[in-house]
Amino acid sequence: MRIHYTERGCEASDKLRGIIEKKLVKLNKFIDEDTDAYVTLTREGKRHIMEITIPFNNMMLRGEEVCEDFYSAIDDIVNALERQMRKHRTRLERRVRENAFADYIPQEDDEPENSYEIVRVKRFAIKPMDSEEAIMQMELVGHDFFVFRNAETEQVNVVYKRRDGRYGLIEPEYI
Repeated sequence: MRIHYTERGCEASDKLRGIIEKKLVKLNKFIDEDTDAYVTLTREGKRHIMEITIPFNNMMLRGEEVCEDFYSAIDDIVNALERQMRKHRTRLERRVRENAFADYIPQEDDEPENSYEIVRVKRFAIKPMDSEEAIMQMELVGHDFFVFRNAETEQVNVVYKRRDGRYGLIEPEYI
């Protein structure tokens, strides 16, 4: 695995980089050795934020931890990434058993947070999928909504997680 570091307000020591690399080896059973992992280390006052993002099978796996030092964050993040990979693998195996794998085209990026001031714009390729696949992608990236192109209607739709734990689907009407 190739590891790329981004440091904001701090500098990663060789010891920390060694620990991160050692812990990420645990994920090699799920991914190819030529896979890239992006580690972002941010220090904001006493808060330390570690984020690890791994592009995996046309989707993004992401783990983030806020703590008092980076050393305590790495185990939690690697465990979260491993859970995401196992969950994805289990769903793929289920799809193969159900003979639906041929139609499987995952989506990868997440949407930026929206407020009155747009602070970030993200562009990404939208691949056709059904709403169940979009919900799976939304859960894997850990967000409350997911934008996708509906394979049946060819329209851009949004799935979202409701407060009651169920899911909603937004289908725009063009007037």
